[in-house]
Amino acid sequence: MLGWLILHSGIGAAGTWLARRYAVQRDLLDHPGDRRSHDVATPRGGGIAIVVALLVAAIALALRDPTQSVLMAAFALGVVLVAGVGWVDDHEPLSPWIRFSVHVLVAVLFALAIHHRFGVAWVSLTAVAVVLVLTNVWNFMDGINGIAATQAVLVAAALAFVGSGAWVFVGAALLAACIGFLPFNFPRARIFMGDVGSGTIGFAIAALGAIATAGRGIDAGWLLLPLSAFLVDAGLTLSRRVVRGERWWTPHTQHAYQVWARRSGHTVVTLAYAAWTSVGVAVIVAAEDLPPAFMLPICVAWYMSAAVAWWALQRMENSTGMGRVPMKKKSE
Repeated sequence: MLGWLILHSGIGAAGTWLARRYAVQRDLLDHPGDRRSHDVATPRGGGIAIVVALLVAAIALALRDPTQSVLMAAFALGVVLVAGVGWVDDHEPLSPWIRFSVHVLVAVLFALAIHHRFGVAWVSLTAVAVVLVLTNVWNFMDGINGIAATQAVLVAAALAFVGSGAWVFVGAALLAACIGFLPFNFPRARIFMGDVGSGTIGFAIAALGAIATAGRGIDAGWLLLPLSAFLVDAGLTLSRRVVRGERWWTPHTQHAYQVWARRSGHTVVTLAYAAWTSVGVAVIVAAEDLPPAFMLPICVAWYMSAAVAWWALQRMENSTGMGRVPMKKKSE
């Protein structure tokens, strides 16, 4: 396992370095603006390194364990399609509905592969929704230095813990690739992940969660714990934008993590979100042998606490009169 982690962290680091050179040469830059969270033009697309690491892992594991070849091929195809539409969008903005259509196709294809492998109808149907949600949530929440990659490291660790067989190594590859990417993005951003990386991470996490639920019979509720920081912030923020009649699919800086970062800086917020998620991962480890009856009250209490925290952070902006000022993403 150690060699596997070193290999994929190396792919993550080397790939990000190469992606940065490519982005600079092609003028593939995020420029500051009202709906941007940084004040210096910064290369984007570094997440392609994570994509490569996941594909290397999927191909190697499919060859090693032919019993997983169909499902692993569906996973790899999903990575290629999600990353592909993200890579195109990083170069030339696409309609959000085109991107979403690709995500729907990926979700359906992967759900069919889940059903083919395990024959668990409810997991297959749930996988469609989970893939669509997490693929887009990771994109929505990739707005300050390091937050998308650190959350991916922690959630991937949880998924590797609850996974089995070849899929433990896929989770480990995701974890290692994100660790390789992080020095280029946190605490100072020399390159951004881009849609190519954030969407792929969301899909990979959704896929690994669905496989763990179907393959080992893991109660899906436990897997919600380490996802709570992103799901609550994205869900409540987007719900509020819908209620207000805003164009919820457009870029904005209204998430709780963005409000907090305007006041306290990126490093504090990224580490705080990581600490919250780390506790969620620790609960999964500690609760492995607990009866399923404990899951519901723990999850309800956890999400209610996260919702209260979201409300308090949003009130922070109102009470200080800061308004919706563009947040500074420290990239200089």
